[in-house]
Amino acid sequence: MAPPPLDQEEEMLVPNSDLVEGPQPMEMGQPETARTEEGPRLDEPQAFRFVWTIENFSRLSTKKHYSEVFMAGGYKWRVLIFPRGNNVSYLSMYLDVADSAILPYGWRRYALFSLAVVNQFHANLTMRKETQHQFNARESDWGFTSFMPLNELYDPSGGFVVNDTCIIEADVAVREYIDYWAYDSKKETGYVGLKNQGATCYMNSLLQTLYHIPYFRKAVYHMPTTENDLPSGSIPLALQSLFYKLQYNDTSVATKGLTKSFGWDTYDSFMQHDVQELNRVLSEKLEDKMKGTVVEGTIQKLFEGHHMNYIECINVDFKSTRKESFYDLQLDVKGCRDIYASFDKYVDVERLEGDNKYHAEQHGLQDAKKGVLFIDFPPVLQLQLKRFEYDFMRDTMVKINDRYEFPLQLDLDRDNRKYLSPEADRSIRNLYTLHSVLVHSGGVHGGHYYAFIRPTLSDQWFKFDDERVTKEDMKRALEEQYGGEEEFVQANPALNTTPFKFTKYSNAYMLVYIRESDKEKIICNVDEKDIAEHLRIRLKKEQEEKEDKRRYKAEAHLYTIIKIARDEDLMQQIGRDIYFDLVDHERVRSFRIQKQVPFNHFKEEVAKEFGIPVQFQRFWIWAKRQNHTYRPNRPLAPQEEAQSVGQLREVSNKMNNAELKLFLEVELVSDGSPIPPPDKTKEDILVFFKLYEPEKEQIRYVGRLFVKISGKPIDILAKLNKMAGFSLDEEIELYEEVKYEPQIMCERLDKKATFKFSQFPYLQIEDGDIICFQKSALLDSEEKYRYPDVPSFLDYLHNRQMVHFRSLERPKEDDFCLELSKRHTYDDVVEKVACQLGVDDPSKIRLTPHNCYSHQPKPHPIKYRGADHLLDMLVNYNQTSDILYYEVLEIPLPELQCLKTLKVAFHHATKDEVAIHYVRLPRQSTVGDVLNELKLKVVLSHPDAELRLLEIFCHKIYKIFPLSEKIDNINDQYWTLLAEEIPEEENNRGPHDRLIHVYHFTKEVGQNQMQLQHFGDPFFLVIHEGETLAEVKARIQRKLQVPDEEFTKWRFACISMGRPEYLQDSDIVPDYFQKRDIYGGWEQYLGLEHSDTAPRRVYSVNQNRPMFEKAVRIYN
Repeated sequence: MAPPPLDQEEEMLVPNSDLVEGPQPMEMGQPETARTEEGPRLDEPQAFRFVWTIENFSRLSTKKHYSEVFMAGGYKWRVLIFPRGNNVSYLSMYLDVADSAILPYGWRRYALFSLAVVNQFHANLTMRKETQHQFNARESDWGFTSFMPLNELYDPSGGFVVNDTCIIEADVAVREYIDYWAYDSKKETGYVGLKNQGATCYMNSLLQTLYHIPYFRKAVYHMPTTENDLPSGSIPLALQSLFYKLQYNDTSVATKGLTKSFGWDTYDSFMQHDVQELNRVLSEKLEDKMKGTVVEGTIQKLFEGHHMNYIECINVDFKSTRKESFYDLQLDVKGCRDIYASFDKYVDVERLEGDNKYHAEQHGLQDAKKGVLFIDFPPVLQLQLKRFEYDFMRDTMVKINDRYEFPLQLDLDRDNRKYLSPEADRSIRNLYTLHSVLVHSGGVHGGHYYAFIRPTLSDQWFKFDDERVTKEDMKRALEEQYGGEEEFVQANPALNTTPFKFTKYSNAYMLVYIRESDKEKIICNVDEKDIAEHLRIRLKKEQEEKEDKRRYKAEAHLYTIIKIARDEDLMQQIGRDIYFDLVDHERVRSFRIQKQVPFNHFKEEVAKEFGIPVQFQRFWIWAKRQNHTYRPNRPLAPQEEAQSVGQLREVSNKMNNAELKLFLEVELVSDGSPIPPPDKTKEDILVFFKLYEPEKEQIRYVGRLFVKISGKPIDILAKLNKMAGFSLDEEIELYEEVKYEPQIMCERLDKKATFKFSQFPYLQIEDGDIICFQKSALLDSEEKYRYPDVPSFLDYLHNRQMVHFRSLERPKEDDFCLELSKRHTYDDVVEKVACQLGVDDPSKIRLTPHNCYSHQPKPHPIKYRGADHLLDMLVNYNQTSDILYYEVLEIPLPELQCLKTLKVAFHHATKDEVAIHYVRLPRQSTVGDVLNELKLKVVLSHPDAELRLLEIFCHKIYKIFPLSEKIDNINDQYWTLLAEEIPEEENNRGPHDRLIHVYHFTKEVGQNQMQLQHFGDPFFLVIHEGETLAEVKARIQRKLQVPDEEFTKWRFACISMGRPEYLQDSDIVPDYFQKRDIYGGWEQYLGLEHSDTAPRRVYSVNQNRPMFEKAVRIYN
């Protein structure tokens, strides 16, 4: 488990953690950790309902609020809520293991549970959500960060908080947990699973389904690839490799190679997509890749069918038809009990008559029949079940968990071939057998995918759930995936409590059927001869390398890794790869030596490798100092070299890892031949030297010397000049490189003080120390060089930072890079960005930091001088980014921060049009100031017209803002702000006139109850004493300019607490509206019931995609 809440605040089944922008448990596992099937088995679930009544709910002052502890299944639980949201604008609610802090190590328990906020007006409107989870020490609470919007919770007319009291219910059923860690899929089933990269279960289930269609697998093997192709850039090769490993591996297979070939990065792998959409995109991509090859047309042969759309006139001889192809069929689940009902609905005939007549060529408007009939079905029929749909009432996607049956054998020739067009080929028998069932477990905001497949169409089913494959019976693969509800028996019947039901949110989402007459051809034999030789060689080599790595890892405890650094490594690395310390041990020669080998024998191997005879070798042990530098510490003693490699590592390495790091000292004479190392006494110190050249801004390693501890730097100046290639009498300055973290410490040495007694105790020279030197003359040229001395150069290197700048409008593309310093102030950074962009005023630059986990801009930009230094802008919790996003503002950022921008919709008084205006004013401005500013932007019906500002939510008026209200308190993120002229009749209304709310609505049946769905623009209406509905209707028709033909279909109702009471033309309207407080008018209003003919908002192509899933793209 690992997810930041992404920019979209979607409901996630997550452990509670105060949400921040760093990695969250939701991201990697999401609800996928809540396994539905293979974890616990149902024996005797312990069931309990806990009711929690919270009084003074709006006065809760703590961020978290816990219930009292209750028992369920023999365990202690409690409910945790965030009354103001867990950093989201939703009520957050979780089930918590109450005594998790004192439970023994390794505890776990598995529970199915639902959490609910009771609707105290209408119990059937109670907001309830269900899930299941394996609780443990790491995830001791689980639930819903976005349980329900806060504005709905606190809406006084909503019924969730009544008299400042909120009632919460928790239903908990505990199940027994079964451990599957030691399970071997290949041994138990003969098949292997696919590894989950984080949120790729949807892809795994689809890939297993496609792999187990042998005809498809064989076609993939026969796609042309070459030995020079790279899997990361070739989808055919990556898919061939994946299928080969599924066929021949003994353990689960990784999918990273395939997703890399898609052009996906890590972020894509942690973003759950829709399996149906991936199926279409992958099929289209493979179809394109197969063109011009021996397998061209395979996708069409397997999956393509055709249907005919027709419109046939009833009274004249005219018929219009259009043939279309399909690779899969989307079938309705809602309102259908089984597949046949869905097919009946698919081919259902629609009558075009009345206002909806069909315009036939040369015949004008005609009564007609409209429908769809199938011309042919494909050999492999893929049926996508529409488990997800858009709920207009709730303005969100919802999952349909209704029971929906599907047969083992599907007969599409039933009832005299009623699904087929007359011209369909009657010689083909459209009898299908079920091959696979893809399941979605979870809700609209998160879930997990797996598949039930019978690869050979035998009676044995297998469940493919990421890495694990298990044998399953037919009942589990079919009936248990129908959906619907499951009832749990109470643990203690003596309590005589009402059994409660859980919605089975694990249900079939996609079905694959194979036609009986084609199954011999499709379920064919696929063996090695179908696989290209270069692919077999490549994959067998990969397998051998993998086996070698496994063996290497398994035998690691028998070996020691010895890493040998030499002068040549220091020469090569310092000034190029590294600048501080001496060497990167990951880039030096390493040896893998058995632990029992004597070190003296190892020296012989070194002699062969480097050409240095054993008698000329001296090895030094590295040590990590307290200041976190890593230096050669002392030479190995003869008695140590007589030990085994393993013993030596244990003595030298307190980190207890498998590596032994050594420095090989080799002394060379002028002709380059080695000589024995000099004797080392306690008076001798090994010192390493670096040369800095300010004119080149370059530092490099020049050698090492033994110096006497009682000696002075002045004694070795000639030797250093010779090392550097300077004249022997060149004046040089010396600095000791003391440390580099957290800050650079590089101090000038007194050339006349001894190495042992420096002016500073910490500058006493010892073995392994580093001295940097440079020409003294260059110190006098400070204006000439950016970094005239060693300390300034090292400080520059330490704080140097390359930053990639991206436009906030194009967050995926680098615009330019700048070399900056981590110590640069906010002003320094924006000044350099402004210079790069050619912007005169740096204060018009606004920067936004990068989220290292989501790879997106953070939601909030950096305020003016809101970060002290560049480093503060780049650090994202425990990671440092090198990306910043920029904007160029119209006005300086300090001015903008003192302003507030409101998005206001202006409804014209006489025209049926709404215009959006952005009003930007100082934060201390009032609503009156907003309206005055708006008057300068809009055309009024007359110069003296007065405006008002309304708060609209869900097409209802919730508030009229007082002119004196401060705009800083107004939130236009969730509510619509609507400005309109105040009609004269309102200003001139009499003492007995009333002002009422008027809303448009339609009725919709959902969840076995009638619901009102509001739409359109709400408005106020003055009603006069004794005025009948007929008179009110006439005024409304004139106001809305509705044609007579349409207006006669409208119905009018007085709606109170969500219940309509329909009015007759003779009814006296004021009698139904006794309240005089119009500002609470959402509780009672005049409803106009009619169809919504306004254009709908455009949704994504795939209406069946859960809202947490993103569009699938394959880039290569």
